[in-house]
Amino acid sequence: MIERSSGIMIHVTSLPGDHGIGDMGRNSLDFIDFLSNAGQRYWQFLPVGPTSMEFGNSPYMSLSAFAGNPLLIDPEQLREAGLLSDADFAEKPDFSEYFVEFEKVIPYKERLLKIAFEAFKRMGGSPEFDRFCKQEKWLDDYALFMSLREENGQLPWNEWDRSIALREEAAMNKSRKGLAGRIFFHKFVQFCFYDQLDKMRQYAARKGVVLIGDIPIYVGWDSSDVWENQECFKLDEKTLQPTHVAGVPPDYFSDTGQRWGNPIYRWKTRDGRVNMPLYSWWRERFDVTFKIVDIVRIDHFRGFEAYWEIPAKEKTAVKGSWVKGPGIGFFRKMAANVGDLPIIAEDLGVITPEVEKLRDDLGFPGMKILHFAFDSDDNNLYLPHNYTTTNCIVYTGTHDNDTTVGWLYDPDVSPTSKKRAMRYANSLDGNGIHWAFIRMAFSSVAKIAIIPMQDVLGFGTDCRMNRPSTTKRNWVWRCAPRFFSEEICAQLKNETEFYGRFFSFSTTS
Repeated sequence: MIERSSGIMIHVTSLPGDHGIGDMGRNSLDFIDFLSNAGQRYWQFLPVGPTSMEFGNSPYMSLSAFAGNPLLIDPEQLREAGLLSDADFAEKPDFSEYFVEFEKVIPYKERLLKIAFEAFKRMGGSPEFDRFCKQEKWLDDYALFMSLREENGQLPWNEWDRSIALREEAAMNKSRKGLAGRIFFHKFVQFCFYDQLDKMRQYAARKGVVLIGDIPIYVGWDSSDVWENQECFKLDEKTLQPTHVAGVPPDYFSDTGQRWGNPIYRWKTRDGRVNMPLYSWWRERFDVTFKIVDIVRIDHFRGFEAYWEIPAKEKTAVKGSWVKGPGIGFFRKMAANVGDLPIIAEDLGVITPEVEKLRDDLGFPGMKILHFAFDSDDNNLYLPHNYTTTNCIVYTGTHDNDTTVGWLYDPDVSPTSKKRAMRYANSLDGNGIHWAFIRMAFSSVAKIAIIPMQDVLGFGTDCRMNRPSTTKRNWVWRCAPRFFSEEICAQLKNETEFYGRFFSFSTTS
């Protein structure tokens, strides 16, 4: 993150493809080519962990902080490997080009993966698979967790037999033996995911494209992470439910705040010492994450300085309280064990001088969101002329924002904010406002500018990725292949060159 440059934000699921959802196949490689041809240095996407229908398929409520999402596996590569035949695709549903129909995609992909698994077993496995299973320490417990979840009808882990919920050794050994076939399947799925991811990442590296990933600070309660590491979370000893949950106080997005529901970390033991098992878990999390991406955006970075803790009995986030986080000592311990930490700090929301000091002491770039720049007077820190450092990443908006065109026509955005934005962008009527915002980002001193693909294309609210504090119609947007046109690529390249952000791998490699 040294040179002045730019990139595009689009989740893998939002890419085109023939199988109902974006994946790590040919269309990901085509998108990398699009980025390279347009002089873009970065591809930023959302977390790629396994999701579930119970949590609205949110990538921020994953079943594991280590595993990959099976829905991102490209069936065509399985066909090329001889694990699927043409006949296996005969009953493929009629998928939409414009949004992910999870109710269709999930059973379709699961069926193909099971067919591929049976073929893999008939082949006798592979040395690469055996090596993967030995290398990935998290894999055994994750595969057991997923198998137990299926065995118990998708019930949350605290409703399983008490002995297995508490991970008693005899019960664990019995389950491993009894569920050996299912465990094998889930390991195979993860092998496929990581094999394809590695190929995609190598292709990006050859094109000079850097992958920016996203890890939520918290994990889902009904996840392998909490089941495996109960001493690391604030849980009730009897019910095993969280005693306190995460969220944020009332803010830009919600008058009642956001009650996320994730369990809170137990950063210290009951006698006040550093909770070393939790630090070990985080160290492994960083190790695995940097196998997936080159740079990590930590969602809700401010939680490492202080976090909003909500009693689990509360229905909203209003009655929470601020609690001190682990601070700079945590990151020093991580760096000592992991090495360099190329991290982007998501420093949005209620940010205090203490959070800014933690970010700056660590040297992590923060985020500047242009949609927030026009809500107040000239002292607004998101206005480009108020940036006091180049060590920041400027976005028109994030996955939680409306698109720029949608923002302009949103009746909840004040007319004053819109007038101020159009004056700043030198746009009299708002026509082409998305390119005006892109130019605003590109012309800033921020060393990196990241633009959501929806803004490059000028799409409206119907293409928004997420609406915070809501559960319907989120995470489903897809971009049809025709929109990645030569004309759009050329326009993006032209603006990138004009503002001195163009990256050419051929001239630097």
